[in-house]
Amino acid sequence: MNLGNSLFSARKKSGMSQEEVAERLGVSRQTISKWETNETLPDIRQSKRLAVLYHLSLDELIDFDVDVKEIEEVIQRTSEETQKKIDWTGVWAKKYPVLAEYPGQVRVEDYSVPLRQLLERLKRDCGYSELEAFLVLKDILGKLYQ
Repeated sequence: MNLGNSLFSARKKSGMSQEEVAERLGVSRQTISKWETNETLPDIRQSKRLAVLYHLSLDELIDFDVDVKEIEEVIQRTSEETQKKIDWTGVWAKKYPVLAEYPGQVRVEDYSVPLRQLLERLKRDCGYSELEAFLVLKDILGKLYQ
């Protein structure tokens, strides 16, 4: 996505019109339009003011993706109680079928002991809770995949 699209998406997500943004920044509506169509670019000060106006960091504004932002907001708003009701493996298995298939193909117990040892080591060495150790291990495995 280009900067103009990011600016447009962030403004729409904030529910503001070009006129409202222009008034807040002390520029014309045409200036906002030119930024959003990549005809011109805001300077760094105006970019920072836009980020503040849209409640984003400057990095988030530059790479703004409305779909990603909405997913992040839904996750933040979802209570722990509701999260416990979700079959996360089933949900992710729709995208990655291997998650539903592997229990019949992999002897999980062969991997559970060494993984449990890694979790215990993270808890002991770093003072993590069970959940924190699990999340760190999940993140480490994710980084190996990248």
